[in-house]
Amino acid sequence: MSLPKIILDCDPGIDDAFAIAVAARHTNLVAITTVAGNVTLEHTTNNALLMAQFCDLDVPVISGSARPVVADPLYADDVHGASGLGDGVMPDITQVVAGTDAVTALLEMVDHETTVVAVGPLTNIAHAIRRDPDWQNRIERLVIMGGSTGAGNATSAAEFNIWADPEAAAEVFESGISLTMVGLNLTQQVRMGAPQIDLLRESGSDVAEFLADALEYYADYSLREYGVARSAMHDPCAVLYVSHPELFVAEPMHCVVEVNGAHTRGMTHIDTRANSQEPNIEALVHAEADAVVDLIVAAAISPTPPLG
Repeated sequence: MSLPKIILDCDPGIDDAFAIAVAARHTNLVAITTVAGNVTLEHTTNNALLMAQFCDLDVPVISGSARPVVADPLYADDVHGASGLGDGVMPDITQVVAGTDAVTALLEMVDHETTVVAVGPLTNIAHAIRRDPDWQNRIERLVIMGGSTGAGNATSAAEFNIWADPEAAAEVFESGISLTMVGLNLTQQVRMGAPQIDLLRESGSDVAEFLADALEYYADYSLREYGVARSAMHDPCAVLYVSHPELFVAEPMHCVVEVNGAHTRGMTHIDTRANSQEPNIEALVHAEADAVVDLIVAAAISPTPPLG
């Protein structure tokens, strides 16, 4: 069976780093594009290069938008560390960026077999749709990690990726693109902590050891903030939905992104009325969490696709 073809648009970020390993193992990853989000564009791009290097990926890493389409940048370095990958020693990066125009890469590299998986703020995606409104018809679909059918994490109403650039998200959600939302309501079902850290360390793999350090940092943050030393693995879920859809349940919904509310800016508002508007997205609502965690750990230990 052929692997699904994807472009990964990301803002690494600890869970993004795991998503790159998952994409390396379980998809035909043809490019990585970066956007500012969890940390600055310089850091997200360096982190993507580092993970491509760790995963022995021969794909272009192309940097993109350094700031949201309208608002000032907002970062999550309190969650992911100043570098975006915890506080461990960063190995030397030998890979170099293939370009600095992620939007053009998104426009030129897609075809009807390509799924774009966007796991950061949707700034690059909004710019692509602005530049070529037909682009959305030339891709297989867009799968995003962002939003929620319930509570947020950046605020009580808003998930970070949408909150970081709600104007971009609103444009994408309203564009008519075929969109799957992998939101907090789903990703918080998939958590990793001490047992998975131990498995990573026991493997003896360099990439697994590095990711174990990052996951430990991430779990420590969760313990401080939420009293539980297990972190939701948000971004790998979006990749695994493309490669292993049988592990998830999706439902059609109508969703709009709030851009103006004093308390709800960045909220993905779901119309739950019996006579709600026609669905414009599908949202994941359930994951086979144990199986998903097993796949993430296996990819973090060995990102190379298994033979056979």
